[in-house]
Amino acid sequence: MTKKLARALGLLVAACALLAGPAQAQAPGADFPNKPIRMVVTFPPGGSADAVVRMLVPRLNERLGQPVVVDNRPGAGGNVGLAVVAKAPGDGYTLGVGAAGALSANTSLYAQMPFDPLKDFKPVGMLAAIPFVIVGHPSIGAKTQAQLIALARAEPGKLSIGHGGNGTAMHLSAALFSQMAEVKLVEVPYRGSGPAALDAMAGQIPLAVVDLPSALQQIRAGKLVAFAVTSRERLPMLPDVPTVAEAGLPGYDSTGWFGVVAPADTPAPVVARLNAEIAAALDDEQVKTAMRNLGVEPAPGTPKAFDTYIRAETKKWAKVIKAANIKLD
Repeated sequence: MTKKLARALGLLVAACALLAGPAQAQAPGADFPNKPIRMVVTFPPGGSADAVVRMLVPRLNERLGQPVVVDNRPGAGGNVGLAVVAKAPGDGYTLGVGAAGALSANTSLYAQMPFDPLKDFKPVGMLAAIPFVIVGHPSIGAKTQAQLIALARAEPGKLSIGHGGNGTAMHLSAALFSQMAEVKLVEVPYRGSGPAALDAMAGQIPLAVVDLPSALQQIRAGKLVAFAVTSRERLPMLPDVPTVAEAGLPGYDSTGWFGVVAPADTPAPVVARLNAEIAAALDDEQVKTAMRNLGVEPAPGTPKAFDTYIRAETKKWAKVIKAANIKLD
């Protein structure tokens, strides 16, 4: 080998080393995380989603080696908080906890959105599912879902059904029930599930769609009739109450849910790391027990599965909202 050729090869090797060095140093997510992570929760403090996130935080702090800071940003059905996340750098240090509304239904409920849920976020993973129960005051005279539907068909527009607020998953659950049962129920919004359950128990309203913690004691005490649960499967705390589907409306499935998303340009390795640590935290037995006591079911899964679910929910609720002519602005 000539000296010129050897020198040329040496220069080529050196150049390749220079090029490879920075590429290795800049590998996305290689040192993630190296500073605190902000978790933007689109609900006020004290709610079930906020409570679940705060259950997970100590486990995530330990597993990630960095503090996870909860930042509550409620408003506009979750749009306020997720708008902050959509504009944040895609580095994994700003995450959002959004629900069925902001991540799926709101695109059909609001004429204008501050973000596109399907384009502006990268799903990290679902956290929890929230089943609901259709209840009524005993004076209504129906004891089963079939009897309830027959009663509603006999007197269209006479029965009213309370829910946790316009545009909430409970509202949409009631709308889907009316559409599939082919009945006309007057939908009455409340400021949360608790007030709706209390008015149903007091006989101020004949029916309500509420979460389990708001109604469980009253159901067990016989102060409320539980016609059906809205989830795909029966609930362990109400094993004798059928699902809406098995009680006569096949295909009915409606649950509230919430999960974690990141800005759209967040690197895949960072998303994978976050997903793995969140799944591990959700698998903690103390966390699972505490969540179920709140009436929510742990629902870990892959980013791809969460993305598929969000897209399916978006299409599903768009049809329901259009048919019910529900608008929030």
